[in-house]
Amino acid sequence: MVDDELLNRVTWKIPNALALVGSRAGDDWNAMTTSWITQLSMEPVLIGVGVDNKAVTHRLISEGGSFTVNLWSSEDTRPFVKFSKPATKEGMALNGRPILEGSSGAPVFEEAIAWMDCAVRQSIDFGTHTLFVGEVVAAGINDDETRPAAMSDTRMKYGGVKRGGH
Repeated sequence: MVDDELLNRVTWKIPNALALVGSRAGDDWNAMTTSWITQLSMEPVLIGVGVDNKAVTHRLISEGGSFTVNLWSSEDTRPFVKFSKPATKEGMALNGRPILEGSSGAPVFEEAIAWMDCAVRQSIDFGTHTLFVGEVVAAGINDDETRPAAMSDTRMKYGGVKRGGH
């Protein structure tokens, strides 16, 4: 059996992108900070996101059938802290950050350096998290020069074993 502390230290070293995943079901809109994102297929282009089964985002992706992945500048990681809890929507903004309605209905952030709008094609429950597999139905780049944020740009850590009280 691998020691929990060692397992955390090792899994936290996996290089992960950091992004805001947008979701929506009806009038409920949300965005959540995530680092569990990967491309799974080229034909069709499929993107996978791992979402905590207890998260608001899990319910909204399940009910809404879509999600967006919004890549952010490595030089502006402040939004990731705010979006670690459910977002507040006022007008067409989440936590004060302007959004547009993507083609799937899920929110796309105007300030994202690049984004993908995904229609859910499959979901697999792995225990604490569900892997939502989405086909990219729309995408855009707002800034082709800026490096996207990664977990290593912050003091945030996510993964490993479940810690007590969370």
